[in-house]
Order: sequence, then C-alpha cells, then structure tokens
Amino acid sequence: MGTPAACLFDLDGVLLDTEPLQALAWQEAAIHFGCALDASQLLSLRGRRRPDCAEQVCHWIRTATGSSPGFGALLAVRQPLADRLLVAAPPMPGAEALVQRCLERGIPMALATSSARAAVERKAAPHPWLDLITVRVYGDDPELRGGKPSPEPFLLAAARLRAAPADCWAFEDSQAGLQAAVTAGCRVFALVPDLAAGAALTVPEGVTVLRSLKEVAL
Repeated sequence: MGTPAACLFDLDGVLLDTEPLQALAWQEAAIHFGCALDASQLLSLRGRRRPDCAEQVCHWIRTATGSSPGFGALLAVRQPLADRLLVAAPPMPGAEALVQRCLERGIPMALATSSARAAVERKAAPHPWLDLITVRVYGDDPELRGGKPSPEPFLLAAARLRAAPADCWAFEDSQAGLQAAVTAGCRVFALVPDLAAGAALTVPEGVTVLRSLKEVAL
C-alpha cells in the first residue's frame, strides 16, 4: 500500500461503530412525527452533518404527513435519543490498532468528521485512544465552508497537517464521505464491513474497498 503523508479519518462508521445507532435515533425521531424511514433513506443520511440530516428528515416527514415538525422540534426529540445510544458505541475492528500504528510510524493523523465538536467529545469519551488524533475538523468547525459531500472537510484537515491532499489516505464509509474525499484528491479507502449497506453504496473508481481496517498495511 505504500506510506501516506497523513491519514484522514472519518469517525462514525470508520473509527467508531455508531452508524446503526445514528440511524436508530433518526428513525425513532421520525416515527415520533408519524413517518417511518426506509433503509435507503437512512443510508443516505450517513456521513452528513446533523443540520443537513435534520433538514432532509423534515422534508421526508412533510412529504409523508403533509406537515413538518420543524428543525428544532425534530432535533429536540432526536438528540436525547442519540446521546443515550452513542456513548455505548464500540470501536470498529482494527481502528485502535491502526491509530496506534500511525503514531508509532510518525504518520500524522486528522479527524474529518461531520459530527459537531460536542457530539464527538461525548462519543469519544469512553475511547482514550482517540485522543491520539489531535488535529480535528468538526462539522461545526468555524473554518469549514461546507460539509460532506463537499471536499472541504478533507481539504481543511490536510491543510492543518501541512500535507498535500494527494499524498493523504482518507478513510470513509458513506456516500457523502467518499464523494468528499475523492473530490479532495486523496487516496480513498471505503470501509464496507456490512454487505447489505455496501450494496447501496456506489464506490467511485480508484477507491480501495476494505471489509475491515485490519486489512490496512502500514
């Protein structure tokens, strides 16, 4: 695989196994307002910032029921559910070992996540190994001009590491994240451990598909 100038990691679904829990929280919130979301809708929310997801779910609720709860009302129902669920998310297989190898080999790392800073802090609290990734781009980063599928999260992460995006490896699991990383010009790895979810994922040309982070040779 060679050696990258830096590794840029998504968080949800790449380092922590949060995606099923995120989907459950969105589903429960939507049902509260009379709209059950299907599997393809839930998959399309992966990798996107919470405000963008909330806007999309409000649209689906309005389409299904004729009325929308409003952005704030939806998040008021959804966020307590997510907060309770996500603190129990385990690491993805091989994630902690890969981060440790990057540290040992002197490979700079950055987090490029759609999650807001406060949400990352809650999810990361049970996982002190995530503190090894000190450079972070959050979904609510004041310097971020656009969330995934915009390339901005990866471009900003690479810039903070003073690395050329083309020399960075980016690890993603969502359609929005893959588009962002490819557009940024990174070498991209798609983590697809779930064959059912992977069937709905369009992997761009040139992207390396991984079933587990244990497959990464560094």
